[in-house]
Amino acid sequence: MLLLALDTSTSAITAAVHDGREVLAEASSVDARAHGELLAPRIAEVLAAAGVTAADLTDIVVGVGPGPFTGLRVAIVTGRVMALATGARLHGVCSLDALAFAACSAVDNGELVVATDARRKEVYWARYAVGSGAAGEHADPVVALTAPAVCRPADLPAEVRGLPVVGRGSLLYPEVFGTALPGFLDVSAGALAALAARRLAAGGQTGAVLGGTEPLYLRRPDAKPQVVAT
Repeated sequence: MLLLALDTSTSAITAAVHDGREVLAEASSVDARAHGELLAPRIAEVLAAAGVTAADLTDIVVGVGPGPFTGLRVAIVTGRVMALATGARLHGVCSLDALAFAACSAVDNGELVVATDARRKEVYWARYAVGSGAAGEHADPVVALTAPAVCRPADLPAEVRGLPVVGRGSLLYPEVFGTALPGFLDVSAGALAALAARRLAAGGQTGAVLGGTEPLYLRRPDAKPQVVAT
């Protein structure tokens, strides 16, 4: 396995290469308005650092969000094009899963909430059980207890607000959330790659197999086609 992971669902523009055992290279930039400009340089950087080319890739994994429309689609479209050009298998993973997985070591077989910036004074969020005992033997290390959702922080369920939290929601709305776990504000492509490699190696035993690359927007787009009467 030689896997390239990409994510532009948060403020981070992030890419990583994984060989099925470990992350060989990872590069990230943080700029909420430069996903399109910065992703290609990050991809070139990690491929060079890993000593491989795009033609060597067996798998490409993209974070499918949820995230804002413009930024989110950059990694997804890039991954689709690269898979088409190289013949690599293409997979999608919920970006919130990657953030939960990154924080597994900070929560010993417990629960947490992932809350990222949805703009418009809202958050994208989901609740997770994390750790080696999340769902039994051979289990996925992160198990989503709720589907990804978007809402105002004040509308979050009371039981969610008291959980440890990762993502920029904790930074933007500290009065709403429980204990913020430091160091997990944005998606890491290294964590995304490691989670994807683990799920691929499990061969679907975990019940959390990799999916397609349809983006999780969770909102209708602001721009809509105008119907002109004839």
